[in-house]
Amino acid sequence: MSATNYLGHRSGAINNAGGKRALFLKLYAGEVMTAFQTKNIMMDHCRVRTIKDGKSAQFIMTGKNRAAAYHTPGNELIPAAQAKHTERLVTIDDLLVAHQFIPNIDEAMQHFDIRSVYTDEASYGLAKVADKNILRMAIKAALSINATKAAALVQDYAAWDDEDYTANVAYATLANSMKADYFLDGIVEAKRILEMAGAPLDGMVCVVATDLYYNMFKTAGISKETGLHMFDKDIGGGASVTEVNVPSIAGIPVVRTPHLGTGNASGWTNSLWTSGGSGSNLTGTTNDAVPISGESGRNAVYDLPATYMNDAQQVRALVMHKDAVATVKLMDLAVESEYQINRQGTLLVAKYAMGHNVLRPAMAVALTAPVA
Repeated sequence: MSATNYLGHRSGAINNAGGKRALFLKLYAGEVMTAFQTKNIMMDHCRVRTIKDGKSAQFIMTGKNRAAAYHTPGNELIPAAQAKHTERLVTIDDLLVAHQFIPNIDEAMQHFDIRSVYTDEASYGLAKVADKNILRMAIKAALSINATKAAALVQDYAAWDDEDYTANVAYATLANSMKADYFLDGIVEAKRILEMAGAPLDGMVCVVATDLYYNMFKTAGISKETGLHMFDKDIGGGASVTEVNVPSIAGIPVVRTPHLGTGNASGWTNSLWTSGGSGSNLTGTTNDAVPISGESGRNAVYDLPATYMNDAQQVRALVMHKDAVATVKLMDLAVESEYQINRQGTLLVAKYAMGHNVLRPAMAVALTAPVA
């Protein structure tokens, strides 16, 4: 087949096989069903900046200058403090696209609107990549618990004496991480850690793996009678068992995502990286869309260096402030379409150009547990 020939969506075919007009009916008595989608949730929980041109954006980091002393009457005030500064760079990835072709003949025969469905599918695909890349950077922020780890995990990291770091919250067993009372205690401890580090109390969020979230509502997720106290409205609980909903814990909104991994009390599998190596020397390779090495040179920016995969795959939830991760947009999500006479069909292209990086490592605390 020539490289100039397109493979289009044949929406008349059943399961993309057999006759190309099998689904085209004289009368329509149903609805077009599309696959379940995961929506983007992370863009609202990171620091976002839009640029008009250039390949990167600079975030200035200002150091601490908090010394105070009592003044002796008559003495001259001679400033001696020198605040330390640095920068954090966020570089734009390559242009990410999702493109599709709809033959004119198929669209003419259709008795249902399919173009908007394909457009939504493409947009969801791009949003999913953005979600996962922000989560990868958030996990890197949480794992940067000291200067050595930050140098390995933060893109273009420059040593800075005034950088803050925070510890993570670890569960002794995987089973404990699945229990409602342990989960509540973990979020409270994470909030304490962030508050001690000076994190603003507004703008925090708890991002939790979907499987862990729903396990809290099961009988197996309750280890003792106090495990239900966040559901008890008589003592201030705001969650609902009937609606399977925990809007917030300790004043922190709780959102769920399938991208943090999947599993149960018996085992856990991460969803963001593919493991490499063995033993304690595991690496993590990004398992979906990867920037092009020859274009931006960022093909490995979302990967994990040796030894860090062991820690990353233990992350079950993140309690973070939006300053933990920065996103820079050069071209925001957009959809274009063009009818092509020479191919007798419409080309649909969804696209964006943005990049992500750790901004303030101390602003993310991970809730971790063993994988088995």
